[in-house]
Amino acid sequence: MKMLRSMTGFGRAAKHSDEYNLVWEIRSVNGRFLDIKWKLPPLLRAYESRFEKLVRMHAGRGRVEIALTLQESNLEKAASFDSVQAGAMLYALEKLAKERGESFEPDYNSLLKIPALWAGSEEDAGEELVLFAEDVLRAALDDWNRCREQEAKALKADLSARFAKMRDWLAQINVKAPEIKENRFQVVRERLQEILQSAEANLEEGRYLQEIAIMADRLDVSEECTRLDAHISRLFELMENAEDAGRKLDFTLQESFREINTCGNKIQDAAVSVIVVEYKNELEKCREQVQNLE
Repeated sequence: MKMLRSMTGFGRAAKHSDEYNLVWEIRSVNGRFLDIKWKLPPLLRAYESRFEKLVRMHAGRGRVEIALTLQESNLEKAASFDSVQAGAMLYALEKLAKERGESFEPDYNSLLKIPALWAGSEEDAGEELVLFAEDVLRAALDDWNRCREQEAKALKADLSARFAKMRDWLAQINVKAPEIKENRFQVVRERLQEILQSAEANLEEGRYLQEIAIMADRLDVSEECTRLDAHISRLFELMENAEDAGRKLDFTLQESFREINTCGNKIQDAAVSVIVVEYKNELEKCREQVQNLE
């Protein structure tokens, strides 16, 4: 079963061979879709799509920045310099200066900033190097996933506590709702009797029952509470089955908000209103948390 993962994380892997020193670094934050930004050396830019296939096997959503640092272990090879091309460039600049009647003093340090003068900048990476880079990238992705899973554990513990709190509040509403309904019926009956007595009329039982039936329907939150209980069970279930958990949790929390809001509108009671406000506040906090889950 896939582990629950945060979209925020960091991963790193470094490896050295006889020819290259290679370091991958991965940083990610939450995002609605998977958005990958690459920083690759010129030698391996042509293989971005190949590397991206590996990343997409490990990530579903989020903004991900992936950087590769590549250095040649062989310093003599790494420092190979195209002196012929450099000489031609300096000669052309000197000729230009003479034509303009200006003096020319070559700045050799500036040649360090011209990638085309250094061997390997325009070469194509061999399959051996690409396979080596993929191997290290897999290690970096594993490290990144461990980091994201660790953060998700903390989020899961926090969310579980909040879901349990909401279940307790729902139990309180289930206890209070029938009592509130009966009290409201009694209040209505007493008021009707007072009005009728002052008007010297009798209370028609049929009309009274009709009004009570209408009120009962307006005050009944049993369906909403049943759906809320199902939503809470679903929330716990989704954290155990992490496939696209972030989106599903967010949707279920939205549906829970609709149900608890309806409960608050139906039950006009001070004690229940306090619970409903706390419940909705907790739902908002949960939604903020699940935005970080993949």
